[in-house]
Amino acid sequence: MLANFTSSIFTSLLLLSSPFISGDNDELSVKTQNPSLPRSDVDLLEFPLNLEFLEAEFFLWGSLGHGLDEAAPNLTDGGPPPIGGKKANLDPLTRDIIMQFAFQEVGHIRAIKKTIKGFPRPLMDISPGNFAKLMDNAFKQKLNPPFDPYANGLNYLIASYVIPYVGLTGYVGANPKLQTTQAKRLVAGLLGVESAQDAVIRGLLYERALQKVEPYGITVAEFTGRISDLRNKIGRHGVKDEGLVVPPVFGPEGRTPGNVIVGDADSLSYDRTPEEILRIVYSTGNEHTPGGFFPKCADGRIARYYCGGKD
Repeated sequence: MLANFTSSIFTSLLLLSSPFISGDNDELSVKTQNPSLPRSDVDLLEFPLNLEFLEAEFFLWGSLGHGLDEAAPNLTDGGPPPIGGKKANLDPLTRDIIMQFAFQEVGHIRAIKKTIKGFPRPLMDISPGNFAKLMDNAFKQKLNPPFDPYANGLNYLIASYVIPYVGLTGYVGANPKLQTTQAKRLVAGLLGVESAQDAVIRGLLYERALQKVEPYGITVAEFTGRISDLRNKIGRHGVKDEGLVVPPVFGPEGRTPGNVIVGDADSLSYDRTPEEILRIVYSTGNEHTPGGFFPKCADGRIARYYCGGKD
């Protein structure tokens, strides 16, 4: 069941090869809410706004049937509403948890924008069709009927497995590259809550790991493994993602197949670079080619650079 590893996303490449962080611009400040921040810190705080917007919209729509335009319109800065959001058919417990996640994401966007200027909400695709394509790619065949994240609580939790972990690995990758205490404190705070969200999602799914997702007859554990494998593949930077059940040699201390919280050989969180994250959220395996959740590119100086921008 080697289908239990997936993806690559937020930081090593940034410092080793990215044009955004080098000794040449470490002292360069930009106009933000806090002009004392060096440009490298601004870039690393700005980029994850893409993921925070994505999570906020997906969780708001799934739990409440509306997005940021109703929940916190001041945070969108006039950016376009997402494609395909709808209220999910959730049981009361799942709805309550997802609603809490949604409002936490609103707070995350506000916290980042209080620190740096940020950017308007980018165009995002959270439609059933986009998730169906992602699942088809994960299983290397078309699921019949197409996977619908909004159909029921279990489907929604599986779809939620797709998103917060990507941002989590990005924060892990960014934190040691930050220069200022202010930026490090913010990222540490964001990482703590993102990690908790991912742990809750994984815990709820682990409880049902051997349950079959109908009508596909595929277990929850295999869904998570396939998703993780896909992210590893298109992230193109080794194993940084693991499903809920793994061969024992890959479990904690090589002693158990249970993998409710993912970690490396020392049970430390994996890190990803912005380039890896873009490859994954675009679903293209190429940071230069938008698609997936961001059909017209993510925003921020790093993402615009890879989409052909001049920043």
